Amino acid sequence: MIYSYYPGCTLKTKAKELDMYARKSAEALDITLEEIPEWQCCGAVYPMGRDEIGQRLAAIRALSDARDAQRPLVTVCSACHHVLTRVNNDMRKDSDIRDKANRYLELEPPYSGETEVLHYLTVLRDKVGFGKIREKTKNPFSGKRIGAYYGCMLLRPSSEMGFDDPEDPSIMEELIRAIGGEPVIYDMRNECCGGYTAVSNEGLAKKMAGIVMESANNSGADMLITACPLCMYNLDENGGKDKIPVYYFTELLAKALGVDIVQGGR
Repeated sequence: MIYSYYPGCTLKTKAKELDMYARKSAEALDITLEEIPEWQCCGAVYPMGRDEIGQRLAAIRALSDARDAQRPLVTVCSACHHVLTRVNNDMRKDSDIRDKANRYLELEPPYSGETEVLHYLTVLRDKVGFGKIREKTKNPFSGKRIGAYYGCMLLRPSSEMGFDDPEDPSIMEELIRAIGGEPVIYDMRNECCGGYTAVSNEGLAKKMAGIVMESANNSGADMLITACPLCMYNLDENGGKDKIPVYYFTELLAKALGVDIVQGGR
C-alpha cells in the first residue's frame, strides 16, 4: 500500500522522532509513505471565514499533489488532519472557495476535493487491520493500563470530520488492545486540554491539562497516548505534579512492533 504523506511542521522540527516512529512502523506493516514534495505548513488552525482563501492554499496544494499522484493523503498529526479534511470539504462543497483557490494556484486540472484524507490511525484500522498489528506485535504492553487522549481536533465537528463517534470513540482503544495493553476509559479523554492557550494563557492551559490528567489518574491509567503533538506537549508540560507519562501513539506502536527505535526516544 502506497500513500502520499504529509508529515506537518512539528514532526519535521521539534518532534522528528515521532515522524520516524511512524515511518518505521509503516515499513513493518508493509505500508509505503511517500512524502509529498515541497509541502508547506497547513496553518494548524482551520480558517473559519469563507473569504480566507490564502490561509487554505497550502492545504490545497498538498491535496492537489496527492490527487495528481492518485493516492490518499495520510498525516500523523491531528491538527494537520483537521485542517486538510475541512479544507478538502470546502473544495468539494463550496464553489466560491473552489473557484478562487483554483484561479490563484492555477491548478490544472482544477482541484475539486477528489483526494481521500486519512489519519494514520484510520490507515491502521481500516487498511492494515488491528488483527495484523496484533500478529506482528513482538513486544506487547502486557499489564499496562493505557488511557487514550483524543482531545478536540480528531473528533469535532463530527459532521465534517467523520473520524469516530465523537462521544464514545474507540479507535485508539482498539490500537491499545492490538499492542497488548489494557485501555482505560476515563471521563476527560474527549475534552480539550487547553493546548492552544499554552502561550497566551498559561494558567488556563495548566488548569485544563491538570483536569485531564487527574481524570486519567483517578481511573488507574499508567500512561496516556495521544495523536496530537500540541496535546502531548501540553499534558506533559502542564499536567501537574501527579502527571503520568504521555506518549505519542506512533512511539508505542513502534516499540510493540520491535522496530529500531530512533535515538532520543523514551
